[in-house]
Amino acid sequence: MLIDERRQHVMSLIQRDGRVLVSELSDALGISRITIRKDLDYLESKGLVQRTHGGALAPQSSALLDPSLKEKEHHQLKEKQHIAAAAVKMVKEGQCVLLDSGSTTTAIARALREFSRLTVITNAVNIAAELANTDFDVILTGGSLRKSSFSLVGPLAEDVLREMHADILFLGVDGFDTKVGLTTPNVLESRVNRAMVNASTKVVAVCDSTKFSRRSLALIVAPSALHAVITDDQISDEDAEALRSAGIELVIT
Repeated sequence: MLIDERRQHVMSLIQRDGRVLVSELSDALGISRITIRKDLDYLESKGLVQRTHGGALAPQSSALLDPSLKEKEHHQLKEKQHIAAAAVKMVKEGQCVLLDSGSTTTAIARALREFSRLTVITNAVNIAAELANTDFDVILTGGSLRKSSFSLVGPLAEDVLREMHADILFLGVDGFDTKVGLTTPNVLESRVNRAMVNASTKVVAVCDSTKFSRRSLALIVAPSALHAVITDDQISDEDAEALRSAGIELVIT
């Protein structure tokens, strides 16, 4: 494989999965890890990838980056399914579950179908539709529609959430800096997410490992507001230790 072909192959994997790992590329292509690292360094110099420890991510050139729900659904699909399977183990029959919008929480909504009696509160129109043919009590917050994420935001959504109480919240995020907290590119979304945190007894952040060491525009809450985090096994040792040191339960799928 020529150098340019190899780098194009790497880019196609990043576009499909959102990230690549040096070890996996080395094994798959039969090329040394040093060569793979040089390829990734070159691609980063061109602004095509964001280098991380052990691999590379799709470039995050702006804190305003706000991919649509359809775009998110194709990234880290297997990881999201594993996270969803771990999340439903935290739920008990008859509880009230709060779900924010996003591809990971959509996967959780689908996994919740194994229950018979739940109340689900959400600001995500697509999640409400996913659960429309269940016996669950489904409460949609109301608000102004963000078409890219199928979420409802604004004062109406915030007012409704102030009157609600949930046993557990599963909160998906666009960025998770273990020092700063959870972030999202949309200010209105961050306010609704914060209202969800305030309405919940247990707050669980659900995100694949590519969301760590990333900051988006608007802060939702500090890490101290979390009780647990569910993520995949590619989380860095530094981020894992930071979460555990803060007294946050860490579930790695």
